[in-house]
Amino acid sequence: MSDSIDSPHTSQDENQVAKGGWFNRFLATVEFLGNMLPHPITLFALFCIAIILFSGVADWFGLSAIDPRPEGSAGRDPDGVIEVVSLLSAEGLQRIVTGLVTNFTSFAPLGTVLVALLGVSVAEHSGLLSAAMRGMVMGASKRLVTFMVVFAAILSNTASELGYVVLIPLAAMIFHSLGRHPLAGLAAAFAGVSGGYSANLLLGTIDPLLAGITTPAAQMIDPTYQVGAEANWYFMMISVFLIAILGTLVTEKIVEPRLGKYNPDEASEDLAQNNIAGLTDKEKSGLKWAGFSLLVVSLLLAWTVVPADGILRNPETGLVAHSPFLKGIVVFIFVTFGIPGFVYGRVVGTMKNDKDVINAMSKSMSSMGMYIVLVFFAAQFVAFFKWTNLGTILAINGAALLQALSLTGPEVFVLFILMCALVNLTLGSSSAQWAVTAPIFVPMLMLIGYAPETIQAAYRIGDSVTNLITPMMSYFGLILAVATKYKKDMGIGTLVATMLPYSLIFFVGWVVLFYLWVFVLGMPVGPGAPTYYTP
Repeated sequence: MSDSIDSPHTSQDENQVAKGGWFNRFLATVEFLGNMLPHPITLFALFCIAIILFSGVADWFGLSAIDPRPEGSAGRDPDGVIEVVSLLSAEGLQRIVTGLVTNFTSFAPLGTVLVALLGVSVAEHSGLLSAAMRGMVMGASKRLVTFMVVFAAILSNTASELGYVVLIPLAAMIFHSLGRHPLAGLAAAFAGVSGGYSANLLLGTIDPLLAGITTPAAQMIDPTYQVGAEANWYFMMISVFLIAILGTLVTEKIVEPRLGKYNPDEASEDLAQNNIAGLTDKEKSGLKWAGFSLLVVSLLLAWTVVPADGILRNPETGLVAHSPFLKGIVVFIFVTFGIPGFVYGRVVGTMKNDKDVINAMSKSMSSMGMYIVLVFFAAQFVAFFKWTNLGTILAINGAALLQALSLTGPEVFVLFILMCALVNLTLGSSSAQWAVTAPIFVPMLMLIGYAPETIQAAYRIGDSVTNLITPMMSYFGLILAVATKYKKDMGIGTLVATMLPYSLIFFVGWVVLFYLWVFVLGMPVGPGAPTYYTP
């Protein structure tokens, strides 16, 4: 999610805004502000320049902070003072020039995301993921179809394009074939794919990506701190069921009644050919064999960690926490998607040999060009921010302000999640937004006692819930184009108004779940993930 796709209905949308009230004016303002922002890559390049200039000015003014860590802590200066390090100097220029390449190649999200994507790409290009999603949705009873649409949509974000390109149009077709309003099906699927973006039963590419950004941010306070890809797994799993239930209720109790009975005359094309292809016998056989292979892989992985002497347990403590298994979780994402994907492809004929597997991986890598460029500049921004000590000083002063305002309890997360949700309206890329905010807020909230894993889980709520209502979300134009197939005068304002109930209820429900899960029940957000941070 990085750049918006231009809508083919610009003049119509402008007319709607002109006629509408405060809500349409608000949407127009969001879109205007979003369009004023440069591309995220350009934004990071500008941030890098700004850090270099500001570090020089801050150094000249002698900006500093007292290090709150106890004496003898790793990374603590003997005099206990953290000073700004200027990059606007000969030494700073030397460090930039010599570190530019290593900043990029050592940026954790780069390798982890690409490795995980290699396995996901095999499952996606073989047709396994698409068949599994279609089987889940089309095999559901009429009473459960809404729930299964939202549920399948949430799971589809493991391979983000699948949900937007396949499942959302499919959901609209299924609702239409059942005599229900097709836009209700579209909205339900959109809510699951985008509003439930961070939730999943399985670890996906987003998990190592965010963890790789959180780790260097946490290391500003604790140089040895590591955040694993599994850091939010428990909370994201339970979130799947919350979002699926809330999405079902909003669809059936609010959105569908508001849309009313569908009038086919509103369609922009003939819907007579709007048929849904069910799973073929070969696809069903492929799913069975893929499921069997997944079971075998899962049993083999379980053999390495379930026994007390499992070879992938922590060799020092004998526990699963901080074990080679969890540290290498990206490898297992690769394996658990890649092997079933190939098995499915062999059965249905989409993959016959190693060349087909390599081609699938190559196609996915060829689509990652924009991401790699983004990572290059994001890596420089994160490194510069760390070198200058600006993030640490801002975090210390910010933590002191929170303490002065007595905002050190769980309520601080409500404000943090709300801020992330608002920023997401104009900066839709999950990784870009976290790369900007993590170096400030992870250290700041660590200093008032919260663990990076908990902070990251809270961020993921804010990053998800407003995807539905921002025209800056990269697939928003695609969703609008699908919607106009069923309602020819559909505009941005109408689509956002349809999705707004999901956004509001997801925000409230998810924040309540976060509070209950973390602070009332005292449950960890992931395997071995602490809730609180103690220096």
